[in-house]
Amino acid sequence: MDLSNEGQDLFVGPPSPDLGSRTYGGQVVAQSLGAAQRTVTDDRAVHSLHSYFLKAGDAAKPLALKVERLRDGRSFSQRQVLALQDGAEVMRSLVSFQVPEEGLEWDEPITIAVDPPTNEQSYTDYCDVIESALLSHERPWPGRHRPMDVSYVNPPLPLTGRPVTEPQGMWMRVHGPLGDDQGPHDAGLAYLADLGMNPVILLPHGYSWRDERITEASLDHAIWFHRPARADTWLYYEQRVESTSGGRGLARGRFYDLDGHLTATCMQEGLMRWNG
Repeated sequence: MDLSNEGQDLFVGPPSPDLGSRTYGGQVVAQSLGAAQRTVTDDRAVHSLHSYFLKAGDAAKPLALKVERLRDGRSFSQRQVLALQDGAEVMRSLVSFQVPEEGLEWDEPITIAVDPPTNEQSYTDYCDVIESALLSHERPWPGRHRPMDVSYVNPPLPLTGRPVTEPQGMWMRVHGPLGDDQGPHDAGLAYLADLGMNPVILLPHGYSWRDERITEASLDHAIWFHRPARADTWLYYEQRVESTSGGRGLARGRFYDLDGHLTATCMQEGLMRWNG
């Protein structure tokens, strides 16, 4: 998130910490949000973000982030962000900000049935889940270098063709403190939100993202920020599949704080083209 300002609402984000070839989608979303945040006044916080993945990014290269100021009203500001590499669009985002205000408050808190990770209460590390599906020469998984801690509560492994329709639960946080300003925490949540959202759409069919008969890719991603949350403390992320049809699948993700309050809702559509 250490973006450099190149002037005229143009920013550059550093390369991905991944050692793989493709940039993690959550990084593009987070850096795009970070660029948009730098063009609004401090009294405004993001409330919604809508992104379209247009082209795979190169993890070894930085991202150029061009912000267009669409509107600045008394309460809301809207921005469009183009994420570019070598002059080609990797992602295009629309971001909306609002001056925080008092209003009618309601959500339906849940009772999180599983405790956050501790030395006594451990879960399966997400990286271990991914690596269990990799061949020995493909390990370690390049995503191990991402600055996040992810504990998978109920990993659906091994997949043997059995449909998995139960929600997938994870405890997640950005690794390391983010300070007291809300902006980095919102960007941190956006960074976390993309993880696992595309592979989950294959589970109702009993397939893995490693199945060579299926081509899968993220198409778009949306986040609604309901309440401020710290992304450097444990958040419970529940993912479920809404529908699959037409070579696409739609997944929903919900972030809850430790008290069970809904802090953000995510939706992502992914390609799941059958090649078998």
